[in-house]
Amino acid sequence: MTRNKRTIEKYMDGFRRNDHAQILSCLTDDVEWHIPGSVHLVGKEAFDREIENPEFKGSPAITIERVIEEDDVVVAEGAVQGRKRSGGILHLVFCDVFVMENGKIKQLTSYLMEDK
Repeated sequence: MTRNKRTIEKYMDGFRRNDHAQILSCLTDDVEWHIPGSVHLVGKEAFDREIENPEFKGSPAITIERVIEEDDVVVAEGAVQGRKRSGGILHLVFCDVFVMENGKIKQLTSYLMEDK
């Protein structure tokens, strides 16, 4: 497994466990996170504030279906389920496009869609 793919695996595992330190260790200081139509964040501090969404409780269940890498770009496709504080479970599918720099995530674009 390449260094970039190991970083993405560590990053996803950090989200599964709500481990802020582990997630942040995978990022460059000037990381950018973009969710088209929703969020655009710059920097680790802004990223850290978005790790846990107050509308959800517990850790999300994340499954990865496919990871593709070319040069310094890694694409991960999968699904995530989160328990809503208001009740029920949110099911999403995602495609995350990571731009890597020296084995760390420099840019992340997350394409998300509800999967009922």
